[in-house]
This record gives sequence, C-alpha cells and structure tokens, in this order.
Amino acid sequence: MSNSALYILTVLIWGSTWLAIKYQLGSVAMEISIAYRFALASLVLLAFCLIRRKNLKFDLRTHMWMASLGAFLFSGNYFFMYWATGHITTGLVSVVFCAMVVINISLSRLFFKTEITRRVLIGASLGMIGICLVFWPEVKTFDLSDEGFFGMVLAFIGTVSASCGNMVSARNQKNGVPVMQANAWGMAYGTIFISIAALVQGHEFGFDPSLEYVSSLVYLAVFGSVIAFGCYLTLLGNIGADKAVYSVVLFPLVALSLSTVFENYHWPVEAIIGVPLVLWGNVLVLSKAGNSRLLRLAKARS
Repeated sequence: MSNSALYILTVLIWGSTWLAIKYQLGSVAMEISIAYRFALASLVLLAFCLIRRKNLKFDLRTHMWMASLGAFLFSGNYFFMYWATGHITTGLVSVVFCAMVVINISLSRLFFKTEITRRVLIGASLGMIGICLVFWPEVKTFDLSDEGFFGMVLAFIGTVSASCGNMVSARNQKNGVPVMQANAWGMAYGTIFISIAALVQGHEFGFDPSLEYVSSLVYLAVFGSVIAFGCYLTLLGNIGADKAVYSVVLFPLVALSLSTVFENYHWPVEAIIGVPLVLWGNVLVLSKAGNSRLLRLAKARS
C-alpha cells in the first residue's frame, strides 16, 4: 500500500472514531472499555498472524520493547487523555495533543538524528495555529484554575506518552520487528496495563450488551486499532515520525466534519480560517519540493 493511502486511511479512520467513542460512554468505565478494545484488537491480530503463519516468537529483549510500546501507546496515552477529559473539554485535549507534532520532531532528532527541515517546522507551526483557531471558542474561555491546569497536565502527559510510543515503534522497525507482530503483542501488553490501572481505580469489569456499545467497540478495535495503528505505524517507519505525526492535526477536522453531518455542529469563523492553515501546513510537511512560496519568503528573511 502506498504512503498516500496509508496516510488517508489513518486520518479518515481516526477522525471517525470520535463518533464511535461517543457510544462507549455510559455504564462501563472508560478504562474498562479501552481494555476491551485493545484485548479484542490484540486477539484479531494474533489470530491473523497465526493463520498467515507469521512469526510470533521473539526474545525477551524484544518483548520488553513491545511491552514499552503497549505501555506508552496502547494504555498510558489513552489513560491520561481520557482522564484529562474529565477536567477540560475534548477540544482543549485535541489542541494539547497536537503538541505531539513538535514532540515527535524533537524526539526524532534526539534519538534518530533526523534532520529538522525548515519546511517541516513551518508546516507544523501552521497546523498547530490552525487547530487552535478551529477550537478557539474553547481556548479563549479556558480558565487556568486548579482543575483546568490539572487537566492540561494530564493531556500533556498523555501526549508525551504517545510520542514515546512512536519512538519505540520507530526503534522496533529499525531493528527488524514487523509492525503487525509488534502491535499484536503491544496491544496485549497494553490491555494488561490498562486493566491494572482500572482495578487500582476500583472499576469493575462490567459490560454493556447493547448494539450501540458492541458495534462501536468492534469498530474501535478492528478499524480504530488494528487497521489505523497498522497504517500509521507503517507510515511512521516509511516517512519518519516527524512527518507521519501530522495526521493528528488532521483527524480532528474529519471528526468535526462528521459532527456537522450527524450532530449539527456549526463552524465558527475562527474554525473556517483555521482549516486552510492546517491543510497548508499538511502540504508543507509532506511535500518533497522545497520551493514553495512560503519557504522562499522564510529563507529570504533569515
């Protein structure tokens, strides 16, 4: 599959998971729902690997790295992000999560000596400014109270956790560990970690047999986890964590577009201004040509 197809699938699927997550809210604690999601995703991947006779045997050192992937990307990231939504709005969580673009660029430079190009920096900056404008009504009303500050800290920890997971995946791929098998084991470890966190918090392993809950759980496990993470992490290995991460700036736009259709969401003026900035940033980050007008202007002023 081409990098373009991987990128588009990642953005469209993760953008649509926001609606599916809505049907997960209810009698089952979110931590438990996350555990169910990654348990099912792991079983699907492990079964597929067995059917296709793919190697699932790895040494202890590799399992430690796959467990790290599970801790950072398939449990810690979600645990802190969902915790944050109890203190700040989901829009603000999305804005904080976009800091992952900068964190990935920095960590890629630190661990893999990836060159930080001016094009990527300008594109990432445009994307973050655009997302802030998209969620400006929530940003401008944010009150840095104790609860609000705590929520921002939780969201930032979740973002750093996701970036660390990206670096672990990049490291695994550079050492010849296939994405599919790494995700299968990583999600299994993530299930264990998030289950322990849920038990420590006193949550019970209840289950909602309703069609809405079960169907959304299956969608999140198969499409939102097996397929989307497979596409994203493969893309990360192909084009680098600094470029692949820009998808996190785009999928809130897909989510809001779906909300416009299904939830009667109305776009404020700031959001209408912010969307072109996000898209422009996307072109700069992913394009190979370095002769854009903006780049020439930036170089002329430097």
